[in-house]
Amino acid sequence: MKLKIGDKKLINAWAFYDWANSVYSLVISTAVFPLFYSAITDGKTVYLLGMKWDYPDTLYSYALSFSFLIVAFMSPILSAIADYTGNKLKFMKFFCWLGGLSVMSMFFFKDLTTAWVGIICTVLASVGFWSSIVFYNSYLPEVAHPHQQDKASAKGFIYGYVGSVILLIISLAMIMSQSDDAIKLTMMRYSFVMVGLWWIGFAQITFKKLPNNVHNRKPEKDYIWKGFKELKKVWIELKNYPTLRNFLVAFFLLSVGVQTIILLATIFGKSELGLDTMNLIITVLLIQIVAILGAKIFTNISEKYGNIKALKITLIIWILVCFSAFLLEKNLPNVDIYFYCLGGLLGLVLGAIQSLTRSTYSKLLPKTYDNATFFSFYDVTEKIAIVLGTFVFGFLIYLTESMQWSVLSLALFFVASFIVLSRLKKTEYVY
Repeated sequence: MKLKIGDKKLINAWAFYDWANSVYSLVISTAVFPLFYSAITDGKTVYLLGMKWDYPDTLYSYALSFSFLIVAFMSPILSAIADYTGNKLKFMKFFCWLGGLSVMSMFFFKDLTTAWVGIICTVLASVGFWSSIVFYNSYLPEVAHPHQQDKASAKGFIYGYVGSVILLIISLAMIMSQSDDAIKLTMMRYSFVMVGLWWIGFAQITFKKLPNNVHNRKPEKDYIWKGFKELKKVWIELKNYPTLRNFLVAFFLLSVGVQTIILLATIFGKSELGLDTMNLIITVLLIQIVAILGAKIFTNISEKYGNIKALKITLIIWILVCFSAFLLEKNLPNVDIYFYCLGGLLGLVLGAIQSLTRSTYSKLLPKTYDNATFFSFYDVTEKIAIVLGTFVFGFLIYLTESMQWSVLSLALFFVASFIVLSRLKKTEYVY
C-alpha cells in the first residue's frame, strides 16, 4: 500500500535513514577512523600517487576536500536527472551502497603499505554519504506537509544522534576492552565493517517505504540532456525567488562555521589544548547526546516564534561558542572541564541548526517537481562552505601559528549569516 504525504509511517521511515547513515559521520568522520589513521601514520611518511607525504594528516584533509568537490560538482547533475526520470530512490540506494561498501572496505587498511586503501575508501565513502543525503533531503517536502516539516526534520536528526551514539559506544567497548594496542587497532577495523552493515541494513527500512516516482514522470531516452535543462531551469528559478536565494546565502555563511567546527573540533582539543583521546571521545559523545535535546528544544521554539527567529538564536549561541573557544588555553586549570562545557553548548545548537536549516529551506521551496534539483543547490552550498571554512581555518593557523584566532574568525561568518537572516522577507510558512 502506497503511503500518502503526511502519513506518520512514511515520515518515520524517511527519518530512519538518519539512524542508518549517521554512524558514518560520527564513527568514521569524527571519532574512530581519524584516531585509527593517526595511529597508523603518526610521524611516518606515506607514499601515494607517486608522491611523498611527510604529513599524512594533510593527505587525509586533501582526500576529504577532494570528495566534497566531487559531490559539489556531481550532485546538481545527478539530482536533475533523477528528478526528470523519476528515479530518485534508485540514486539514493546506489550512493548508500557505495558509501556502505566503501566503509566496510576500510577493514583492509591495516598498515602504511595499505594506506592507499584508506584514502581511496575515504573519498568513496564520503561521496556515497553526501550524495545520498542530497536525495534523502529532497524527499522532505514529499513525505511531510509544511507544518510537519520542522518536527520531521528534527526527528531525523534525533534518530541519527541516538543511533550513532549506540554504535559508537559498542565500538568503543570493543576497542577499550583490549589491552594490547595491536588488537585495539584490529577492533577499530572491525568497527568499520559494523558501520557499513548498520548503514546498509537499516537503510532498507527507509527504502521499503519511500516512493520512487512521486510525480509519475515518464523518462525519455535523452534524459541526460533533459537533466541538464532541468538544472538550468532551476538555476533561473532561484533568481526569481529572492527569499530562497538569500536564505541560501545565509546558509552558506553559517555552514562555513558549523561544518568547520564539526570537522576540526577534536583536532583543536588535541593540538591546541593538549587533551587526551579519552577526553575527546567523551566530548564527542556529550555533543551527540545534548544535540538530541537541542533539536527538540529548538523545534518547539520554531513552532512558537518561527524558524528564522529560532535560527537567529542558534547563531548567537554559535558566536558565543567561538569566543569561548578563543579564550581557552592549554595551561588553564581544569581546561578539560571547560572543554566539556563548551561541547555541551555546541551540542545544544548543533542538531538545532542542522534540523532548522533543512526544514526552513524545504518550506521556502516553490511548488515543484524538481525537489532533488533544488536540494542539490542546498547541498552544493554546504560543500563549498566546507572547502572555504577549512581553507580559512588552515590559512589562519599558518599566519598566526595558533588555532584560537582561526576559531575566532569563524564567529564573523555567524555574524554575517545573522545579518542576512535579519533582512529576509516574511514568508507564509517560516514565520
